[in-house]
Amino acid sequence: MKSIITKRLSEMRPGEKGKILDISGNAPPSLKRRILDMGLVRGTSVKVVRDAPLRDPVEFEALGYNLSLRRDEAAFIIVRVEVEE
Repeated sequence: MKSIITKRLSEMRPGEKGKILDISGNAPPSLKRRILDMGLVRGTSVKVVRDAPLRDPVEFEALGYNLSLRRDEAAFIIVRVEVEE
């Protein structure tokens, strides 16, 4: 059985997949614009590829290409994740 939970993109582990629900309203306007310009809008599927050796930045796959964001930037992106129980 699968359950659906919400997480911040920064909390996801390598191999986890989800869909973007929202960009937090607390995000600085310039960061929010940058995230949206990358194509990370509501409904976009994302998969965490790997963490850097010191856990920052996080590399993930979205829209057929790989992106990296610092963990503090990824914390503003809210994601819906399906979890096997």
